[in-house]
Amino acid sequence: MKKDYHLDHVFYRNLKKFYPTADRGEGIYIYDTNGKQYIDGSGGAAVVGIGHGVKEITEAMVRQAEKISFSHGSHFTSQAAIDLATQLVTLSPSGLTQVYFLSGGSEGVETAIKMARQYQVERGKPQKYKVISRWTSYHGNTLGALALSGHTGRRRNYLPLIQHTPHIVPAYCYRCPFKLLPEKCDLECASDLEKTILYEGPDSVSAFIAEPIVGATAGALVPKDGYFPKIREICDRYDVLLISDEVMTGIGRTGKNFGVDHWNIVPDMIVAAKGLSSGYAPIFAVIVKEEIHQTIQEGSGAFVHGHTYSQNPLSCAIAHAVIDYLLKNDLVSKSAKMGEYLIRNLQSLNKHDFVGEVRGKGLFAGIEFVKDKKTKEPFDPKLRLNALIANRAFEKGLITYPGGGGADGINGDHLLLAPPFIITEEQIEKMVSILDETLIEISREISY
Repeated sequence: MKKDYHLDHVFYRNLKKFYPTADRGEGIYIYDTNGKQYIDGSGGAAVVGIGHGVKEITEAMVRQAEKISFSHGSHFTSQAAIDLATQLVTLSPSGLTQVYFLSGGSEGVETAIKMARQYQVERGKPQKYKVISRWTSYHGNTLGALALSGHTGRRRNYLPLIQHTPHIVPAYCYRCPFKLLPEKCDLECASDLEKTILYEGPDSVSAFIAEPIVGATAGALVPKDGYFPKIREICDRYDVLLISDEVMTGIGRTGKNFGVDHWNIVPDMIVAAKGLSSGYAPIFAVIVKEEIHQTIQEGSGAFVHGHTYSQNPLSCAIAHAVIDYLLKNDLVSKSAKMGEYLIRNLQSLNKHDFVGEVRGKGLFAGIEFVKDKKTKEPFDPKLRLNALIANRAFEKGLITYPGGGGADGINGDHLLLAPPFIITEEQIEKMVSILDETLIEISREISY
């Protein structure tokens, strides 16, 4: 029986959608109050890594709550924060030594931008303030993070409120902005950063921010090998900080600790978020190079920034327990192994006329849908194909993460899949079977 919206005072993000009530979670499954089982095929929004209902995490919550649940970061530190920071530095590329804790991904991105700005001021280069990002990207919903995001559909209602920031072309081999084949390109998409830095003026550019593998706006968009090493070289050449937005890709999601680890580069900052606590508590982090921390420490001595729930001891203790569990059960390696199995099985969906590409790394996979495989023409966005597919799969007990606008900011449809790392081969086969059945039904219902 569907809920009477008039008796419900929650302001939902989609006011025309019916939301079943989640009751409990166990492993890769979520159960609603009617007892229906759903495979959490997207980990919520690429959040859940270790699975639902892990008792060790509940026990860690209780232990910390019995000590103290809240202390303000301007007054105290906590052992939980100290321990978690040590864990994250150990997992991070060499040279990243300090961790600033927050409670939201958009907060994390804006914190990194403000930290980059203060670093430039403190080192005597106040003219460096511009932050370059990419089109077909997503960095958050707050106005500053949205300004950096490169997704027209998400930005257009708020354009009068957001600051203009420079964007470069995406690393999108399937829809190469230069009309080149991967085997014949010279990483022109990376060279676009150098061109833009020169246009903007190197003395004015503070940082470049990018997702190692694009999530929400394009569905696990993996750059060509060599892309990020070249980006790192360009940033070094022009004294520009490199910020890796690992809100989705961090903490094992792609089969490595962080997405940048696939290309052995060291960014100046990493924004880590969703997988940090596997959804058991809101916590996000900015992991920073020693040089940035030291410059601020030896300068003004204070980062002029803060949030009420920054460095929250309860959230830190939960995240610490999640990472302990992740390491104890070798789940990053399992993400890599099961990710290969997932993407290999998803390739079977290429038989459908409107599946354009299957892609991804680790348990971070995407399916792009097209009206014409040869021309890669997208569907009319008014059809909302990604939502049709996701809603039908949801009815069948599979949760996915749909998205649109990957092709040009408005056109384009995809699904993002990011199940918990504990998923089995049999459960992956069930996911793909539901998707196959869904695509068969939807193909019969749409005209193209």
